[in-house]
Amino acid sequence: MLEVAVQAQTSAAQTAPVQSDQKVIEVQGLCRYFGSVKALDNADFSISKGEFVAIMGPSGSGKTTLLNILSCLDSPTAGQYYLDGVEVSQLEEQKRAVIRREKIGLVFQQFHLIPYLSAVENVMLAQHYHSVPDKAEALQMLETIGLGDRATHLPSQLSGGEQQRVCIARALINDCAIILADEPTGNLDEENERLVISLLKELNAQGRTIAMVTHNPELGMVADRIIKVRYGHIESEGLDDA
Repeated sequence: MLEVAVQAQTSAAQTAPVQSDQKVIEVQGLCRYFGSVKALDNADFSISKGEFVAIMGPSGSGKTTLLNILSCLDSPTAGQYYLDGVEVSQLEEQKRAVIRREKIGLVFQQFHLIPYLSAVENVMLAQHYHSVPDKAEALQMLETIGLGDRATHLPSQLSGGEQQRVCIARALINDCAIILADEPTGNLDEENERLVISLLKELNAQGRTIAMVTHNPELGMVADRIIKVRYGHIESEGLDDA
């Protein structure tokens, strides 16, 4: 079953993603200060609908801080963040949580799975916060990513790659059009890294917009474009600078 799923993912990844000129993410003069530390300083860029963007930079460069703002987990000190044309940077936490729930799927390096819930129950938890849990739908999502036979397993009974794919299923279950991933293969071996990247490429080919934080240049090369961050500044954009 897993082999079939991987073959389907690889085939879909070879299909050109559907991009448009519509900007789903746009930041202008974005700053995030922690006391005297400028984690982000006057960042400007945009991401178009259907684009796969890698956000890269050394440790401490500000890329995770940037992703936290893009995912509405944090607010900037100054500047504007437009999501689907709506300025969301200074909204209160409750409103940001609604936007996050409705529009964004999050994939973390640390899987953040509930240890006493099965794979399918972890996926259903995302449904609970969004609307109404639907076990059949959650099972179908796990089946789609090649984990149908692992649905009743606890996180401790799953490999790192399987846990990360459960996280992706959880991010997708509410049909969010934007996927934000923070080092999604950071804890995986080479084989599982390949599986997760193939899955992300398939999702992009289906039209989802993906922004992925990574420090790995090889992973960055699977993206359409690289945004390089250094010392809180946008240093460069484009694949030539990888």
